[in-house]
Amino acid sequence: LHTPMYFFLSHLAIVDIAYACNTVPQMLVNLLKPDKPISFAGCWTQTFLCLTFAHTECLLLVVMSYDRFVAICHPLRYSAIMSWRVCVILVVTSWACGFLLALVHVVLILKLPFCGPHEINHFFCEILSVLKLACADTRLNQVVIFVACVFILLWPLCLVLVSYMHILFAILRIRSGESRRKAFSTCSSHLCVVGLFFGSAIVMYMAPKSHHPEEQQKILFLFYSFFNPMLNPLIYSLRNAEVKGALRRALWKESHSQLE
Repeated sequence: LHTPMYFFLSHLAIVDIAYACNTVPQMLVNLLKPDKPISFAGCWTQTFLCLTFAHTECLLLVVMSYDRFVAICHPLRYSAIMSWRVCVILVVTSWACGFLLALVHVVLILKLPFCGPHEINHFFCEILSVLKLACADTRLNQVVIFVACVFILLWPLCLVLVSYMHILFAILRIRSGESRRKAFSTCSSHLCVVGLFFGSAIVMYMAPKSHHPEEQQKILFLFYSFFNPMLNPLIYSLRNAEVKGALRRALWKESHSQLE
C-alpha cells in the first residue's frame, strides 16, 4: 500500500481521527456533566483545531481527486507526475492552508467582546454558535466565513467535479469491461466521501439559515463532526480490494505466528 493514493489516505485518516478526538471527548463531558464548563482558552483551541482539520480535509479530498485523475487519464506518466516530492508538497500545502485559514477566523473572533451569557447552544465550540455570543457587530466575521466557504468548499468541489468529468470520459473510452469496472470501483469510494463531506458542509455553512432550524443544524453538525470521520475508514476499507487483501494477509500472518 506504499503508493501516493494510500499516502493521501493516511493523512485523511489522521485528520478524521484528530477531528473526532477534538470534539467527541468534550461533547461527552458536556452530556454527562452539564455543570462542568469548558474554559475560555479550551473553547478557542477547540474552535481552531476544528477549523484546521475541516479545511485540511477539504484540500486533501481535492488532492486525492487529482491523484485519481492522473492515474486514470495519464497512467503512463503517473509515476513521473505524482512523485513523492510532489505528494509531500501537496500534503504540506493542504495542512498549511488549513492552519492559516483557521488562524484568520480565530484571530477575528478573539477581537470581539463577549458580555454573556457564556452558554453555547451546541455540542462543542462551533464557530457560528460562538459568534452568537458576541455583543458586537459580527458582519465582518460572517463575510470572512462566507468567502472562506467559497474558496474552501465551492471552489474545491468544482475542481473535484471537473476531475471526475475527465475521469468519466476516460473510463467510457476503455474497451475492457474488467478494466472499466476496476476504474469505477477505484473512484467510487472517494466520490462517496466527497459527497458526504461537501454535501453536509455546504448545507451547514452556505444554505439559508431560515431553511434549517437550530436543532436541525445541530444534528447536521453532529453528522459532520462524528459520523463522517467514522464512515470514511469503513467506506475506503470495505470498498477497496487492496485494503481488504492487505488486512487478510496481516491477519493470516498474525494467526500463523501465534500457531508457531
